[in-house]
Amino acid sequence: MRTDGSAFELVARALRNGQSEDWHYGAAAVVTPSGELVGRVGDPDVQVFMRSVAKPFQALELLMTGGAKRFSLEPADLAVICASHVGTPAHEERVASILERAGCTEDDLLCGTHPPFDREVRRTLRERGEAPRVLQNNCSGKHAGMLCACRLLDLPIENYADLEHPLQQRILDEIALFAGVDADDVGLGTDGCTLPTCNLPLRATARAYAALADPEAAGLDAERVAAVHRIVEAMTTVPEMVAGPGHFTTRLMEVTGGRILGKEGAQGYYAVAVRGPVALGVALKVANGDQNCRPGVVLDLLRQAGVLSASELAELASFRRVEIHNHRGTVVGELVPEVELRNV
Repeated sequence: MRTDGSAFELVARALRNGQSEDWHYGAAAVVTPSGELVGRVGDPDVQVFMRSVAKPFQALELLMTGGAKRFSLEPADLAVICASHVGTPAHEERVASILERAGCTEDDLLCGTHPPFDREVRRTLRERGEAPRVLQNNCSGKHAGMLCACRLLDLPIENYADLEHPLQQRILDEIALFAGVDADDVGLGTDGCTLPTCNLPLRATARAYAALADPEAAGLDAERVAAVHRIVEAMTTVPEMVAGPGHFTTRLMEVTGGRILGKEGAQGYYAVAVRGPVALGVALKVANGDQNCRPGVVLDLLRQAGVLSASELAELASFRRVEIHNHRGTVVGELVPEVELRNV
């Protein structure tokens, strides 16, 4: 296992007037539900923190303990619980509703605040002279879901974000199970939203996402299969809750009709579950954490894996080659993917 720069290969370039200015490196793994590595870029065993890519698995405990029935969780609720949402009023209202059903308030959220991801929402806050709200944190839905799980399991809510909390220990076990690793071998850190985050080889995260694509083929028990189907259905049928209108993750699921489930993580991470006759999981890490080139690299990986049609690629073309503008708004360059997926 390599954890230094030698694990990565070129995945994208920034061009200014057709000439290279920046080079972005990364690594990726493509894995089947049985755990077979079938494609790679760079070292598929490079260790990377999952960050928000973990969210679908962090929601499993809530569903497997009867949370959907107890709190009347609709697909849009489950989608925002698994989301890195952009902080629109619709997202805020949905998270606030979940908290109310759990008998909690936004004061119980331990995720902190940050400027919302949506550009128009940020502009509105500036114009009003308002500070970002905790409900606008991209992880507020995940935290609301964890508060629901604590209520359901009669666990304390004051320290639900601590690694030693029983809920977090259960979540760690689920992530390890889906990734096909021993929980004792999972590296741990603290995420931007205060929760624990797992450090896993890319191929392990890709395997976990392949299990989202086809949980039966991954050999999961009936309880987990049912929970996975519910999460995947929610994320792919209400994709605007998972990110936001016009944002890449939402558009990827909209354009593919939910056949492809996408989920971003901080610092240039992205994971995909490809549903269909040939189920696959894909995990990508852009080494320098760049978020701007990431959509184009994801699309090119999916293109080379043969899971995106020409018409789907055409609809998503604005994400594949991203324009670079100067301070006057003039287009002066572009970010272009330059990734080579190798079959294994």
